[in-house]
Amino acid sequence: MATELNYPTNMAFLDSNDVLVLERYNGKLKRIVNDIVQSESLLDVNVAAGAGERGMLGIALSKNTKHIHVFLYFTESKFDGGVPIGNRLYRYELVNDQLSDPKLLLNLPFSPGPYHNGGSITIGPDNNVYLTIGDLDNVDDNPRPNTKTQNVKDGEEPNGAWGILRITQNGDAVEQGIIGSTYPLSLYYGYGIRNSFGIDFDPITGKLWDTENGPNYGDEINLVEPGFNSGWKKVQGIWQLKGSNMGKELDNNPEGLVNFDGKGKYSLPKFTWKERYGPTAIKFLDSDKLGKEYENDLFVGDIHNGTVYHFEMNKERTGLLLEEPLSDKVANNTEELKEVIFAKGFGGITDIEVGDDGYLYVLSYVHGSIYRIIPKE
Repeated sequence: MATELNYPTNMAFLDSNDVLVLERYNGKLKRIVNDIVQSESLLDVNVAAGAGERGMLGIALSKNTKHIHVFLYFTESKFDGGVPIGNRLYRYELVNDQLSDPKLLLNLPFSPGPYHNGGSITIGPDNNVYLTIGDLDNVDDNPRPNTKTQNVKDGEEPNGAWGILRITQNGDAVEQGIIGSTYPLSLYYGYGIRNSFGIDFDPITGKLWDTENGPNYGDEINLVEPGFNSGWKKVQGIWQLKGSNMGKELDNNPEGLVNFDGKGKYSLPKFTWKERYGPTAIKFLDSDKLGKEYENDLFVGDIHNGTVYHFEMNKERTGLLLEEPLSDKVANNTEELKEVIFAKGFGGITDIEVGDDGYLYVLSYVHGSIYRIIPKE
């Protein structure tokens, strides 16, 4: 569909022939009309991007009869490539092909960094905004004070990192919050997340799902119920942590998790990669354009192999329909993944979206391209 994009991270469809794409390093929001990348950027902001995963990270659209709001999440700086001043979520209004009236909705931490800033945004069926932010590279050799949303019982109070946040489109906490009513605890929809580049809502059930990245093992797909605790830094995948390395396999729920007086609840992943694949985008195909057999199924992309995986849902849509050798919900190696590989060769995937035309679109960070997937016939 489009080529020569500069390290694109996420995209959003205004309509079937009009797409907005983020370029990570230069802070530009590019527009693609009728498969042609427009020469002028729709927006150019100053981002702190370089080593790590900072930069222009996430986009979501809210369209109604009166407004088109564009939500952008990026690591802001006073000049391109400068020192970060915040991981920030802004809301813009698109009027007459111009983005105007920027409103700062969230000013989130960025240190120690530069990794694990998250960056996926989506608008839920409740019209609220959902955003992922990781642990900001809080690892053993780059320590920072640990918080309770990292499952450290005597840790500091949460600061807005390590979770999936939920706010109204005006930037307010939703009602009294789920795991607490004080700010920023009131923002958390889920917590205990090392890093996530993908969230999406099931069009049938309205439930939220995510992908999560482990250190060098234990990448995950999760069903994210309100108050979901993903277990980091006590567990990754189905393995307890031993430092940052894989410890023993769990035979029951991990001990020592923070549950915020029972309001937070841990649950095992619905799927785990034992080795390092880096799942990013996650998308339900709410269309029959690729055939009825794919309608409302789940598609996931990874950054390390450029592979798109296809998963069917179980009857209750509470898990994935998996056959041997994946019936244990663990991919031990690439050979075991053969039955769920839908497409490959994309270099490294950062986003998958369903266009207004009902087709599946894949964004390649490595190729700087967008691919449209259509049936052979």
